[in-house]
Parts: sequence; structure tokens; C-alpha cells
Amino acid sequence: MYNTTVTLKKGEGRTLKAGGMWVFDNEIASILGTFENGDIVNIHDFDGYFMGYGYINTNSKITLRLLARRKDTVIDEAFFEQRVRDAWNYRKETIDTSSCRLIFGEADFLPGIVIDKFSDVLVVESLALGIDKWKLVIIDALKKVLAEDGISIRGVYERSDAKVRLQEGMERYKGFIGEPFDTKVEIVENGVHYMVDVEDGQKTGFFLDQKNNRAAIHRFCKDKKVLDCFTHTGSFALNAGIAGAKSVLGVDASQLAVDQAMENAKLNGLENTVSFRCADVFELLPELEAQGEKYDVVILDPPAFTKSRNSIKNAVKGYREINLRGLKLVKDGGFLVTCSCSHFMDPELFAKTIREASHGAHKRLRQVEFKTQGPDHPILWAADESYYLKFYIFQVVDEK
Repeated sequence: MYNTTVTLKKGEGRTLKAGGMWVFDNEIASILGTFENGDIVNIHDFDGYFMGYGYINTNSKITLRLLARRKDTVIDEAFFEQRVRDAWNYRKETIDTSSCRLIFGEADFLPGIVIDKFSDVLVVESLALGIDKWKLVIIDALKKVLAEDGISIRGVYERSDAKVRLQEGMERYKGFIGEPFDTKVEIVENGVHYMVDVEDGQKTGFFLDQKNNRAAIHRFCKDKKVLDCFTHTGSFALNAGIAGAKSVLGVDASQLAVDQAMENAKLNGLENTVSFRCADVFELLPELEAQGEKYDVVILDPPAFTKSRNSIKNAVKGYREINLRGLKLVKDGGFLVTCSCSHFMDPELFAKTIREASHGAHKRLRQVEFKTQGPDHPILWAADESYYLKFYIFQVVDEK
């Protein structure tokens, strides 16, 4: 169907054969035919066996990203509309869709693109050249499918400003797709109101993946003293406040984030219960310990300490240190909520690191809950990169 055929080396393509969607540059034996980067190509095994259609980019180590496995598939506007329709139908069955991730790249069989819905606004992050060529088709299909359920989208904003685009030979970009609109969007999640800044907030403006995990802390926070570290715009802190916490302190190193968190506290009438401080968490926690502070609940939701395998050792040190310090601040019988959002910090390594921190703090942990990212960020079992968030709630018990 397509002019170019990419043939894999003998014994390579193991990820693809296991159900994954990536082929790396060192797995390719030959490329026959003329093409431009971003074009759709045929993918063959070493013996000529057809493996699927994908788009190619020789600038990237991930040279091929799979779109379809069946030979009779036609990749056109109808193809992308069906992918979008499948993604929307899945979310309607699994999560509150008032604000959610609508498209999650490989896990929705649309590799390289993420689309979040914040109330009536869409935010698009396009990270691969091949999908970038179909971006507007996907957005139009999404608007059409949502309109069928009576959902009108008032604006679309693009946040394709991640560094990874440079690895694809693409420029970083952000701006409106279509008519400009007010980029401060109010959303409601778990009963908490937030103002989301889709233009200048982190990533697409707000971290939707922790929605169910934020709800999970409610039952532990009533009448409690809570510390929320790496609070960003206050999401865990405000959930603790809504749940009836006696007092909540949220900490973040970004003054912009803290300012937004304070506005969100006012939006929810929680300014007298939930306070925020701009500080380096690694520096603040030892100070709080030296002051003899103790909390009923300590929440640790740091940014990814590693985005590559090369920096795993330093990341482990960071996670161990932050959990050790956090544990020392939890009252006997209190709770530790701890997370890692790094794909490279796999579940086994994260659990081992927490265990080491608990030994160092002379605490015993009773696991209350283990969760991952919300179902609008589905984990595609054959695509390891789609599994990244690990979330624990422990009861913390002094050595007895």
C-alpha cells in the first residue's frame, strides 16, 4: 500500500512482536523506497513477513511507531476517527469525563499524541513527527465525537513544548489551534475547584492522572494535621482540606505554583485551613524534624527524579531521602502517602527504595493501598512506557 518498506534484522522487533508499538534504529536492517520523515511505511520482519504499518522518523532513536497491524487497514481520516471514538467510549465507561485525558498516545493506539480535556477546553501535546501530520484530523474527529454526546469544545490549545520534540527533529511549540480564548479554565475534581492554566501550567496545565488517588486520601484526613510536599497547584492539599483536615501545609519550590495553590484554596473557601509555603522540600523536611514537628498524614508527590535509565542511581537516592525524611515526620499510627511518576523507577525498585527508607527511619509500614494512574491514562500491558505512576498509602508504626 505504501512505497517504502522497512525490514527488521533477524531476531529483532521483540517489543513489536510482544504487542508493543516501537521499533528502535538499531533493530532495522534496511529501508527500501523513497520517503520523508513522518510518512507511513510498511514494516516487515527479516523474512518478509508483514508486521504492520507505522510512521517513520530517522531523526529519532524510536524510528518506527506502529499505527496498525492488519494488512487490510486503510490509514485515513476514517481510521483516526475510529481510534478517537474507541478512546472516548472507553473513558465514558471508566472515569468521570468532566476533565480527563482523552487520548493517551500508545495506550490508545495513537502513538506520540496526548490530548487532555479540561471542562470545555482541549489541550494537545504532539510529541512525534508522524502523528503531528494528522494532529488536526484527530482534533476535528474528537470535536465531532464529543458533539454527538452534547459536549461543545470552546477552544483548543497546543502544548507541544516538551524537549523530547527536539529528538524528533521538531521545534518546541505552544499556541492556539483555532480562535484564541481565555486560557484560565475552572474545573471540578473530587468536589475540589481548580483554576487550570493551560497556557503556562506544567505539562498540559494540570496532572489528571492522580484523580482517583487524590480521592483515596479523603478518609484519612478528617480532623488531621497534614503535610503535602511537592504540592504543585495544591491538589492533594486541597483534597485533604475538603475532606475535613484540621490543618494542611502544602510545600513547593515554585512560587508560581504556590501562588496558584493559594488562589485555589480561596476558590474552595479553604484559605483558613490550607496554607502554602515556597521552599525546597529536601531542605525543609530536616528543619521541620529539628523543630519537633509531627503530622498525622505526610504526602510525597515529587516530580520524576529520572527521565532516563542513566540517572536511576541518583533518582533512587532522591526517593530514599525524601521518604526517609517524610517518615520521620509521621506520628505513630499516622499515614504516609508516597508516589513516583517516573517510568524508569519500576514498581519493584520503588518498593525496595521505600523499604530501605523505612528501615533507616526505624519505622514499620502497613500497606493500606497501592494504586497506579487513573484509567484515563490506561496501561497497555505490551507497552511498558505506558505504566509510570506508582502510588502507596501506608500506616506508619514506630518500632515496638
